Amino acid sequence: MNSTTPLRSWIGLPLALLLLAGCTAAQYRKSADATAYRAIKQKTPRVPNMDPHFTIEQTNKLSLEGLPISTNVPESLGPDGERERGARILRLDDALAIAVEHSRAYQSRKEDLYLAALGVTFTRHQFTPILSGNASAEFTGVANVITRTNGMGTNAGVAIAFLEDDNTHGKAGLTAEWLMRDVGKLTTSFTADFLRFVTGDPRMARSAQLTAEFTRPLWRDAGFKAQVEALTQAERTLLYDLRNFTRYRREFSVSIATAYYSVLGSRDIVRNNFLNLQSSRKSAESKRALAAEGRETQSDVGRLAQQELSSESAWINAIRSYQQSLDDFKLQLGLTVDESVILDDRELAAMQIVHPEITTADSIRVALAARLDYLNSKDELEDADRKVKVAANFLKPRLDFTTSVAVNSLDSKNTGVPLPDFNRYTYSAGLNLDPAFDRTAERDAYRRELISRDRAARAVEQQEDEIKLQVRDSWRSLDQAKRNFEISEIGVKLADRRVEEQGILAELGRAKAQDQVDTQNDLVNSKNQRTQALVGHTIARLKFWNNLGILYIKDRGQWEELKDEKTK
Repeated sequence: MNSTTPLRSWIGLPLALLLLAGCTAAQYRKSADATAYRAIKQKTPRVPNMDPHFTIEQTNKLSLEGLPISTNVPESLGPDGERERGARILRLDDALAIAVEHSRAYQSRKEDLYLAALGVTFTRHQFTPILSGNASAEFTGVANVITRTNGMGTNAGVAIAFLEDDNTHGKAGLTAEWLMRDVGKLTTSFTADFLRFVTGDPRMARSAQLTAEFTRPLWRDAGFKAQVEALTQAERTLLYDLRNFTRYRREFSVSIATAYYSVLGSRDIVRNNFLNLQSSRKSAESKRALAAEGRETQSDVGRLAQQELSSESAWINAIRSYQQSLDDFKLQLGLTVDESVILDDRELAAMQIVHPEITTADSIRVALAARLDYLNSKDELEDADRKVKVAANFLKPRLDFTTSVAVNSLDSKNTGVPLPDFNRYTYSAGLNLDPAFDRTAERDAYRRELISRDRAARAVEQQEDEIKLQVRDSWRSLDQAKRNFEISEIGVKLADRRVEEQGILAELGRAKAQDQVDTQNDLVNSKNQRTQALVGHTIARLKFWNNLGILYIKDRGQWEELKDEKTK
């Protein structure tokens, strides 16, 4: 063996321990995931439209491969349109799927639900047998100096002796605690001691003891009401968290769709302003040509030139607004702002007015039956009632039944293993009474729970009124969006007709500059209003179904429209 072998051994040992610790940490993580996901899966069937494949793992690396590529450069974007050459085209379904997988906000909400489930699993763990162990060892030594005088007179001598008494003492124990619902608390332990003298008696002294204790409250906190209530509340809170997350899924999809259509609306505004700019330039050029022939005044030419400049400014501002909204949407999806993507214009072209056929009264009845947040409020009132009963129980005197058994081993000084001797046992049983002379803290706690129950009852009433208000408001918004679209359709037709009339008058040399400016502005405004009304109605419809609590969300964030809608 060469001299480097011990060095390699000492270096290899820590590395091996680190690897072992890493494996152990990975196993703990898998164990935590298994228990948390199991808790969520157990309650998932009780929450309609909860994600059945819930996970916080992000294993899919973001890739836009497979999405169509833009090859056309829109003229309406001017020089900035070249940036969109080669960009990936996102359909609404693609955007929703990307957002579900990569949105930072969505991931955080999933992690919140996971952490809530993890807390429940720990509370459950308190009602299972919990093992704990400990061991200790120490080495002690005592040195004595003994002086002896031998003989007398000149022949006397002094002898000095050093005596050292060393011993090793060790102790180990194993304890198990089990809190049993509605039964009691059982604690068992096994301890073992050993003592070995290094000098003197070489034999080892050993002893062991096995004990068991059982406690059952009979009056106050009977059945460990406080601990059981903590478990009950944790289980119910996890159910509330699942409902809240399911509601968040719906709101999240609506928010993504809202942003998606808003970006498309901004892009359509760019097109409308570009068409207005082209028309304004054409009108201004025509006026300048007529002015050169002396058939138009410079005042009218200046008015149209000013309109041309205003149109160009509006177009430039629309481009900036569109680009900003697109960048914001990228961040909302979880993409980087450097990602080259555009949205699919066909989604806007395919939009139509789909108006639900349902009365306000029926909408309110549906919402009160389906809204998950309203179910939470009603269940929280039940929680408050239950907590009042628990607090009232703590006003009673305490009376506990206790019993214990201890089994000891025979003293041993041999090499055998000491085991408890069941012929050597002691036991006890009795009652512990606390007459509860001072219950000020318990009294105050009970009064607080009564107030909390009253507040919970008012919260249910408040939630019901708020739901009615939300449903009515969303129904009005939906009806208003439908009417706005119908009005904007008429406005576009009227504006088109007026522009045509002004074109004919311009060819005859009878058009007025102010009328031409007004008709061009009215046309672009009408087109923008029509786009906004169409987008607004679609978003209002999604929000309406969400306020009713019946917007069904699929795995990849897409929603499923109800079958009883009628296309208007």
